[in-house]
Amino acid sequence: MSETSSNGTVYEINGPIDAPVLVFIHGLGLNRQVWESYIPRFAQRYRVLNYDLFGHGESPPPPGMPSLTMFSEQLLALLDELAIDRCSIIGFSLGGMINRRFAMDHGTRLQSLVILNSPHEREPEAQQLVEQRALDSAAGGPGATLDATIERWFTPDFIAANPDYIARVRDWVLANDPDSYASCRKVLAFGVIELIRPQPPIRHPTLIITCEKDSGSTPAMSQAIAGEIAGGQVVIVPQLQHMGLVENPSFFINAIAEFLEDNSR
Repeated sequence: MSETSSNGTVYEINGPIDAPVLVFIHGLGLNRQVWESYIPRFAQRYRVLNYDLFGHGESPPPPGMPSLTMFSEQLLALLDELAIDRCSIIGFSLGGMINRRFAMDHGTRLQSLVILNSPHEREPEAQQLVEQRALDSAAGGPGATLDATIERWFTPDFIAANPDYIARVRDWVLANDPDSYASCRKVLAFGVIELIRPQPPIRHPTLIITCEKDSGSTPAMSQAIAGEIAGGQVVIVPQLQHMGLVENPSFFINAIAEFLEDNSR
């Protein structure tokens, strides 16, 4: 059952009250439902907090110009309201940028990081491409580049075999307010710049996962993230694209569970 915080953030919290806390952060254009196959597994032994970013799902539009810091502060306010002192944060794509920003801003509140399919420093041509996509979204709304986005996110076999899920994802994206979506897409495009060689350094246990064929969050990017975080661990999922966490959730769940177990001893 969902609840609403004082600033309008819609969230769900499950699992034993006295267990270590896990926070899940979804990606651009999505919402907390993307984690629906993850929550039952992790709520068996963790207190799991799952919420909608500002401008997504059931949460209200951003209270100001979106930025990684604004989203980091959204999470901080939610943790404070729920009296959560420390947590581990699992972030996908934009969520994996937000949790890095949170680690830099509020490191004392963090136990560990899991960064999934999240971008990092891009080659100039790739940076120009994502900036153009952000401008296209501003001009045409969430649907402007949605067909190409679906093809980048999912493998052709998954698209062909799962039309109902693909339709559901399209509905999630199209439900976003056009202005909020365009502004948040600019955060995805430009926000990586402030995460390169993070200052202050991120020193928390960190797992970075991406997929072999993720064109926007490449294996090389994941290796670069790990190279800037002491002890960062990298896992590359064969074959899949950006939404590998949906196509093969068991792989991701098992890798995350093992990492969390190793870092709770």
